Amino acid sequence: MVAETAKLNIDGLKLSYGSKQVIHGITFDIQPNEIFGVIGPAQSGKTSMLKVINRTIDFTADAHVEGTVKMEGQNVFHVKDVYEYRRRIGMVAPLPVGLPLTIYDNVAFAPRSFGMKDKDQLDELVQRCLEQAALWDEVKDRLDTLGTMLSGGQQQRLTIARALSHQPEVLCLDEFSIAIDPVTTMKIEDVLKELRNEMTIILVTNLVQQARRLADRTMFLLNGDLIEVDETEKIFSGNAQETKTNEFVSGAFG
Repeated sequence: MVAETAKLNIDGLKLSYGSKQVIHGITFDIQPNEIFGVIGPAQSGKTSMLKVINRTIDFTADAHVEGTVKMEGQNVFHVKDVYEYRRRIGMVAPLPVGLPLTIYDNVAFAPRSFGMKDKDQLDELVQRCLEQAALWDEVKDRLDTLGTMLSGGQQQRLTIARALSHQPEVLCLDEFSIAIDPVTTMKIEDVLKELRNEMTIILVTNLVQQARRLADRTMFLLNGDLIEVDETEKIFSGNAQETKTNEFVSGAFG
């Protein structure tokens, strides 16, 4: 059973692409203001699960979803305004996807689209989001530069800033650190610890120690099956309930 007070309830979730089932009836909940870690080897369904949660799975023609995903008790596939729903669920992909706009306009794009026109408000929001993404100090004197001219790691942090500009309730991070150097990764991890006071964070990571550092609870997915979800320290202490979990976090496979 899942907790009714959860931010997100996922119950019996199945996902198929055509005839191939990639998620096999998983059930779990994500609590408000927690960092929820998701670990597992490649092809385990981690990214597909995020796409279901924020409904970008809608863009995949042969995708078929069964089960329910509820946000604060509402079935997300019954919402009337899917665009407003996606605003509530920020998404950061593994590799940076920059808009062909200035650094400033990359961050201001979504707030403007939702009606924010006041320049002072926009300036404040852009600065705050860039600071939260550990990028402000590097770009504050060249906000009119094309975002695509930044380095790969800077572009990834710009993508994070753009996701934060939606002022989301849930932030989904899909292996965000894959293109970022270790020092910057640690800076963003510090920011995420602070952001949990404002939002719920789903952290899909291929760095199991990153999940250990950040997550309140961690879920282990393997080949589309939910093997285990528990308090993070229990998952990583060698005392997980499932042998496969202990083997994966110890590096025996994956």
